Amino acid sequence: MERRTEGLGMIDHPAEHDGLLRGLSEPFGGPLGHHAAEPRRRFWTPVRIVLALAALLFAIHWIQKSPCQDGAWVDLEQYRKFCYTDVLALYYAEGLADGKVPYLDHAVEYPVLTGAFMGVIGLPVNALSGSVPDMNQGQWFYNINALALSILGLATVGAILAMRRGRPWDAAMVALAPGVLVSATVNWDLLVIALTTFALYAWSRSRPALAGVLLGLAVAAKFYPLFLVGPLFLLGLRGRRLEQVGIAFGAAALTWTAVNAPVAMLWRESWLRFFEFSSERAVDWGTLWYVGQHFPGGDRPGFQLFHWIAGTPSRLNTAWVLLFALGCAGIAALTFLAPRRPRLGQLAFLVIACFLLVNKVWSQQFVLWLIPLAVLARPRWGAFLAWQAAELCYFLAFYGELLMASNQPVFPEWVFVLASLGRMITLALLVVLVAREILRPELDVVRARGVDDPDGGPLDGASDAGWVSALRSWVTGGPGRAVAAART
Repeated sequence: MERRTEGLGMIDHPAEHDGLLRGLSEPFGGPLGHHAAEPRRRFWTPVRIVLALAALLFAIHWIQKSPCQDGAWVDLEQYRKFCYTDVLALYYAEGLADGKVPYLDHAVEYPVLTGAFMGVIGLPVNALSGSVPDMNQGQWFYNINALALSILGLATVGAILAMRRGRPWDAAMVALAPGVLVSATVNWDLLVIALTTFALYAWSRSRPALAGVLLGLAVAAKFYPLFLVGPLFLLGLRGRRLEQVGIAFGAAALTWTAVNAPVAMLWRESWLRFFEFSSERAVDWGTLWYVGQHFPGGDRPGFQLFHWIAGTPSRLNTAWVLLFALGCAGIAALTFLAPRRPRLGQLAFLVIACFLLVNKVWSQQFVLWLIPLAVLARPRWGAFLAWQAAELCYFLAFYGELLMASNQPVFPEWVFVLASLGRMITLALLVVLVAREILRPELDVVRARGVDDPDGGPLDGASDAGWVSALRSWVTGGPGRAVAAART
């Protein structure tokens, strides 16, 4: 298949392909016509506008969290004002306020790179407090983290802009996402999200070794990027690019080992704390399992099966892992049976979304994992905004649930269950829409101008292995059409 990439001079206008934006543009003259001249070059280019929007978003987020920055959380202020953040709470809980070195003096519940990030900022703040009278350590710690995480968030938007040079307005979906607005500094997830996006960018530029190094660093910060291994392997197998995939995997494994080995050897019990904590965790708020346990109706809320599964950590772990494995098997089948090789962004989104939909933990900030991948997978505003609206409703309901857990009733339990269902259903809808565009690639707006996979790097323009068409023929009972579809 001929390799075709997005040209720098071919800027996509989203109102041309997105029904929602087309309707919103009508009062202003509608979409730009095919024969209209591009506007003359000016300072406010699409890239600069998107970056400015992202900077404004992080500034508003900082303001939204400002009531909690002093750490004087009286009368559940952190919940009443929707401003709770783990960053401030864990500064004290993880011993950083007492000068404890992560892993050496205290077993941190996070992977090594996140623990290091906490320590690199927290320990100097604690040391400085000894020479600065009346210094609020927690406030300084939060604000430095907020600045660093906001810079990483801006870099993430910049990486998406670089990956989609012909579609810069796609990155505006990240820059304007309500999920980012309310969750950016709830935890340190923007660190791993930035590293993961950088890895995808390096891969898109056919730098598998660098992509592997960045992916290894991302996994060393939080484990969810490990699930990108599956999509890369499946696409490499279908596109006959396993050598490049192997280079990336090897670099990732070496990098992760180099980061983790010193801590694992010197402070093994502290290093194992993350793995033990993950396996021991019970059902968390807002998950499939929580909804199953608290679904309203009858004398006892919930379904007996869910109560039984959640009864022990081992049963719960087995159940969600089994469901995730089944989901991954379905994604693998989709990869090989689709008429055209799926894009990397599409498969990456499907795997992480599947993980969150069945996992026993779905923290508020985990929405950040999905937003960049959702934009890469399906840059259409309608379903994306519906999902983000559901996430915003969940955010509000979650703080009400936290107040109820603190003996401050706000609303009936079914309200939180409904909000949890809302974000599950809207995310599941996005999953279905992405799968539909994989099965019907002519609906994929990213490929509308004849490109193959702008995020695919070595996979971009790769032809299918010979057995793919035979497999499709065997499964569908008809002649394989993968090659013909790939040439359209």
